[in-house]
Amino acid sequence: MGQPGREALVVCSDESMKIGITVWDVVTGDEILKIPSCAASPYGFLCLRNQCLAASLANRHGSLGGGAIFMWALNKPHPPRRSYTMEAMGPISCTKDGAYLAGGAPSGNAYLWEVRSGRMLKMWHAHYKSIKCMVFSDDGFLLISGSDDGMICVWSMTRLLKQTSELMHHSDQLDQRLIEMELRSLHSLLHYSLEHKSSVTGLLTISGGTTFFVSSSLDATCKVWDLGSGILIQTQVYPQAVTAIAFHPGEQLLFAGSIDGRIFVSPLKFLLLEDHFIVGEDQHSVLKGHNGSITALAFSASHLISASEDKTVCLWDVTRRVSIRRFNHKKGVVTNLVVIRQSSLLSEVSNCQRKLKKDRMPSLEKYPQLNSLSMEMVILLQSCFLNKDDQCSINIRRTKSLFRHMSELQQEGTPAAMQMKADVNMSQRTWASQMTKHVMEINKHLQSRLLDLMQCRILWYKEIDPVSTQRRKKRKIETPALQ
Repeated sequence: MGQPGREALVVCSDESMKIGITVWDVVTGDEILKIPSCAASPYGFLCLRNQCLAASLANRHGSLGGGAIFMWALNKPHPPRRSYTMEAMGPISCTKDGAYLAGGAPSGNAYLWEVRSGRMLKMWHAHYKSIKCMVFSDDGFLLISGSDDGMICVWSMTRLLKQTSELMHHSDQLDQRLIEMELRSLHSLLHYSLEHKSSVTGLLTISGGTTFFVSSSLDATCKVWDLGSGILIQTQVYPQAVTAIAFHPGEQLLFAGSIDGRIFVSPLKFLLLEDHFIVGEDQHSVLKGHNGSITALAFSASHLISASEDKTVCLWDVTRRVSIRRFNHKKGVVTNLVVIRQSSLLSEVSNCQRKLKKDRMPSLEKYPQLNSLSMEMVILLQSCFLNKDDQCSINIRRTKSLFRHMSELQQEGTPAAMQMKADVNMSQRTWASQMTKHVMEINKHLQSRLLDLMQCRILWYKEIDPVSTQRRKKRKIETPALQ
């Protein structure tokens, strides 16, 4: 289907399911493949394990509530594997090894799945506003999320992922190990920031001696952060709002697409100084070639690729700063770009077929498993609130270990036991109210599905027996006249 040594450009829109996914040859510009029925949210499209494409659907047809994540195998002409979620998903992100998938919702909720088993490992309220973008660190143990109000949060997945691994390999020592981990009171929120004054539009990580990450915003700035400490290192100021970013590791250049169609190019300096420095808007070079807002940026092996609201995709020579190829996507605005190897699209050999059958991915769970409740493995995540010092406090405890610890404190007669018991009671009441809301959402979803089934059955009946339907209508019309 394609040539193994070349790269392929995969694009999709968020406007209509009818537009689907288009795959182009990066070198020749020829269309290689067309996949129907996809409309992915911005930052809601990625390549998983270099084996399949995953998309969080922006427009779910035929349902009033919930969302969906579809997965297409790159080397199999099969229908997508459909996974339905509790609410509509916006951005999604996966670890480099493809083992875990995270998703963010307009409600501010975040979800984490284990891809191999499809299990939902965690669901928590990460932001007060809609989540706009998410990205994992290179090692997969940190998750960075940005929201519509400009807040950026860095979440630690270390405890959760290590705990999941130990559950599989050390089930006989499960109880004691988890009690010890709970008593350490490890928190999942490492850092948060409100430095951006408008919606976050992009996140990317940069690895070297020290790991950094870059954030962009509609406030016309890009900010460079130290991932480990959460310290702001550098602020890049631009003349227009920034809508997308990409980083060239070889040249150490940051590319920032703006709302007016220009792409600004600036070098990044990673220096841990006492005071962060600001780069003015007059210190950037500019790429011009689009007539609309930049919607997505990506890098192939040696070229920058940009998409715009003018329904075009440009391939740029980074060294000469010129556009060398233009793709026209007349059906809709491209909101997502992914670069893959064309060898992934080739017809697989028998060995690869057996491997894929063995590693066939199940659908993602819509709800957490009930057996986790019986095992008392539910993590009670209290709401994140800001105190007088604007410090975010999250208490994560497990009921079984807490009750054991409280009983020991009560035997000693310490007043801390009463306070801890009150905290647990409050957590249980919060959990009960959340479960009540969750059940109500399930009922609404079931009602919508029932209405959909009834409508489909009516349409099906009309199609198979149109004569009797017309007679029935005629009877209804003639009955008043006869009376």
